[in-house]
Amino acid sequence: MRFKIEQRPEPSAAIRLAAPLVAALLTLLVGSILFLALGQDPLQTLQAFFIAPLNSMNGVSEWLLKASPLILIACGLAIGFRANVWNIGAEGQLIIGAIAACGVGLFYPDPESRLLLPLMILAGALAGMAWAAIPAFLRAQMNTNEILVTLMLTYIAGLLLSWLVHGPWRDPAGFNYPQTALLPPAAMFPVFDDAYRLNTSVILTVIGVIAMWLFTDRSFLGYKMSVSGAAPLAARYAGFRESAAVWIGLLAGGAAAGISGMAELSGPLGQLSPQVSPGYGFAAIIVAFIGRLNAFGIVLGGLLMSLLFLGGESVQLTIGLSSSLTRIFQGILLFFLLAADFFIFYRFSPVREHA
Repeated sequence: MRFKIEQRPEPSAAIRLAAPLVAALLTLLVGSILFLALGQDPLQTLQAFFIAPLNSMNGVSEWLLKASPLILIACGLAIGFRANVWNIGAEGQLIIGAIAACGVGLFYPDPESRLLLPLMILAGALAGMAWAAIPAFLRAQMNTNEILVTLMLTYIAGLLLSWLVHGPWRDPAGFNYPQTALLPPAAMFPVFDDAYRLNTSVILTVIGVIAMWLFTDRSFLGYKMSVSGAAPLAARYAGFRESAAVWIGLLAGGAAAGISGMAELSGPLGQLSPQVSPGYGFAAIIVAFIGRLNAFGIVLGGLLMSLLFLGGESVQLTIGLSSSLTRIFQGILLFFLLAADFFIFYRFSPVREHA
């Protein structure tokens, strides 16, 4: 018997909600098989990966700290994804935002000014938007592919960062390490507790989640963005230009990524270095899809992805496995999410053989 792939008349809402859970369970199953192949006890390794990191208040603090940029970036990206505007360069926009914020923090005339931190937030947002404006202009005016342009700009941002910390911005008293001088205290977010690194930058993420929800679910412009992604011809007929969706989607993602870069700089790091991001810009793409491009779903997706980052560090310290397992888990999870999306919108139907 032969089968054909056909589109479902109307995707099931229940299946759409269950898909991320099924993808997560399948990821755990494949992960268990992977640990078994590596000669490790799957239950012990999964416990070290997903439970041990949250056994202390410090672990919970680090969990929330790592989830914050993932959630904020994913909220910005999801606005564009809803309109089929594919910003894959949030990592580069994060780096540019961190560079701009660091420039303000290091060279502002009054290092003790109360305006320093707000100015750094503004610099990070504007720099991220400016970096995202390049692919937005090329897509709107020349119909280039924003996936390729945003991705290539990420490597340019990384090279610019490397040049700055190895060259003009390198700390003369930093023992030749590729890093800038420490930011002044006025440029740092206050911590909630001196014993932990969790700081008030998470408030920016809370504001970002609420702003995304209001825009996508409670504003007419957000509705037009969603229509533009679901039915481009209908949106065009209603007078909503595709170029507007491109600009809004890319600039929203750029602003969120730039602010996240600034928050990393003025939060746990305190100075600019090549390790300003462990890949948050790329991981946030997965977070957006785990959350089904919904603000509150993204919060849950960000917490899950943050746990993967912590788990990778935990198994490296306790069991001796490579922290690269984090990337493996991210890839497996993305694969199952895409597979789940396929079965949400399509199905296999038998082809009847005619005599």
